[in-house]
Amino acid sequence: MVFSESAYFKEKFSALSFSNETVSSVRFEECTFSECRLVDCKFEKCVFLDCKFEGCTLSAVNPDKSRFLQPKFFRCKVMGFDWAKAAKIQDISFDDCQLDYSNFSSLHFPKIHMVKCSAKEARFVETDMTDGVFTGTDFQNSTIFKSNFTRADFRQAKNYSLDVRNNTIKNARFSLPEALSLLYGLEIEIE
Repeated sequence: MVFSESAYFKEKFSALSFSNETVSSVRFEECTFSECRLVDCKFEKCVFLDCKFEGCTLSAVNPDKSRFLQPKFFRCKVMGFDWAKAAKIQDISFDDCQLDYSNFSSLHFPKIHMVKCSAKEARFVETDMTDGVFTGTDFQNSTIFKSNFTRADFRQAKNYSLDVRNNTIKNARFSLPEALSLLYGLEIEIE
C-alpha cells in the first residue's frame, strides 16, 4: 500500500510492508505506525508531526527534504537511515531502538533522547546534541567527531569514542568505568 491521501490525522497504520517505494508530499500528524516494515524507501518532502513508531523496521530509508517534528520511536529498527537528508528534525526520541549504520552528521539535535539504543557504526560528525540523553546506549565503532555534547547524559552508555580534543563535552555526565575512555588519545599513562 502506498499512501493515497495527501494528509493523515490521528491514523493508525499496522503491519504495513513495502520496499523500493517513493512517498512524496504526504503529511502525517499524530499518526501511529505499529509493526510496519519500510525498506529502501524514499520519503520526499513529507511531514511527520508528533507521530509514534512502535516495533517498526525502517531500513535504508531516504528522508529527502522531509520534516520530523516531535517523532517518537519505540523498539524500532531504524538502520542505515540518513538523517542528514531530512529538511528539519526537532525533538526526536528513540527508546530501545537499533540505529546502527545511521548518519546523524551535520545536524542540530538539541535534547535528543536516545535511551537504551544500539547506535553501532553510526556517524556523528559536526552534530550538535546539546542536552542529549544517551543513557544505556551502545556506540560501538561509531564515528564521533567535532560534535557538541554539552550537558549530555552518557551514564551507562558504552563503547563511545569521544576524543575530548575534537568534541565539546562541557558539563556532560558519564559513569565509570566507561568514562575512562575519555582519556584515550591524550598520550598519558594510567597505572
